Amino acid sequence: MFRRIYLDNSATTPVDSEVLEVMLPFFTEKFGNASSIHFFGQEARSAVDKSRHQVASAINSRPNEIVFTSGGTESNNLAIRGFCEANSKYGNHIITSQIEHPAVKNVCEDLEKRHGVEITYLPVYENGVVKVEDVASAIRPETFLISVMTANNEIGTIQPIAEIGQLVRRQRENGNKIWFHTDAVQSLGKMPVDVEEFNCDMLSLSSHKVYAPKGSGALFVRRGVRLQAQNLGGHQERERRGGTENVANIVAFGKACELASDWKVGVSADLKKIRDRFESLVGESIPDVSINGDREGRLSNISNISFRGVEGEAVLINLDLQGIAVSTGSACSSGSLEPSPIILALGQDETFARGSVRFSFGKQNSLEDVDYVMKHLPKAVENLRRLSGYSAADLK
Repeated sequence: MFRRIYLDNSATTPVDSEVLEVMLPFFTEKFGNASSIHFFGQEARSAVDKSRHQVASAINSRPNEIVFTSGGTESNNLAIRGFCEANSKYGNHIITSQIEHPAVKNVCEDLEKRHGVEITYLPVYENGVVKVEDVASAIRPETFLISVMTANNEIGTIQPIAEIGQLVRRQRENGNKIWFHTDAVQSLGKMPVDVEEFNCDMLSLSSHKVYAPKGSGALFVRRGVRLQAQNLGGHQERERRGGTENVANIVAFGKACELASDWKVGVSADLKKIRDRFESLVGESIPDVSINGDREGRLSNISNISFRGVEGEAVLINLDLQGIAVSTGSACSSGSLEPSPIILALGQDETFARGSVRFSFGKQNSLEDVDYVMKHLPKAVENLRRLSGYSAADLK
């Protein structure tokens, strides 16, 4: 029987019913502008303030350290570009990794090209994890910012964020002016996210990865960190991000963050069971595949698999015809025909990199979904290999 199975939860998630319920009134009777001083405005302001507390509680920060944005991309831009513009007197060297999301990587490339900022891109090796000793070795007198993501969006590998944060803190205790940013967009609700444990100065979040709508996000900015605003206009967000607040989406994001604290343990365990069952069946049914990234130190919901001899896009299309939605990597890079730079950074050859597919599970998925996928995935790979002329001899 034909079904629709959504396995692209790292790209976006469906809006949770509880989240939808709390946001709907802010489209109708509670429509005020949060900057207005009359009743309608103050009703909206109160809702934004409540959401700020909910987001802060989810990551163990102070509410006044939360800046609401339009999403993860803006949060990363504000963190990196805003920091560089406000703190250029302290240096011009940024350390980041080879597997950052385009919202970090492209900002760094632009700063390098147009503003003369020097960038060091750290390797991640076969397991997809940055080594803390590489971070330490890359620090120079002019280094003023380190930006390493908490968990990768394509392969799910969890980086040693707390250890990097401790390294930065020791550097500052020794008088070096270095700050630390982490992109935690994929991590909230799937693993503990604690800005005190991470020792980070800035941390990026996005609402649509945690069962809230697209168009809202947040940047944690530790007290004392200076940023140059990138959105100039009103005085919103303590002068750090001008623009009328998207109250309905902010309310939804706050509720999603509140729920994420409850989801974390149970949902992560369930997703790991589903993902591990899926990978076990793939290994039994399909020859010559590679599960990309560290098998243990990764998010519980992501499985990135390379199928030798086929294009990942072809697998995606074949599965879509059977009602199964997957991805070939970051949704922000869709349309690119180049092999995934994330998979290449692991040392995989281009054949495997072109054949990588990301299966990302969500709280709505079940073991029955895995069974349905496995009725179609082996056939799709076998047919595509036959059409490409990739013979059984090539698999030995």
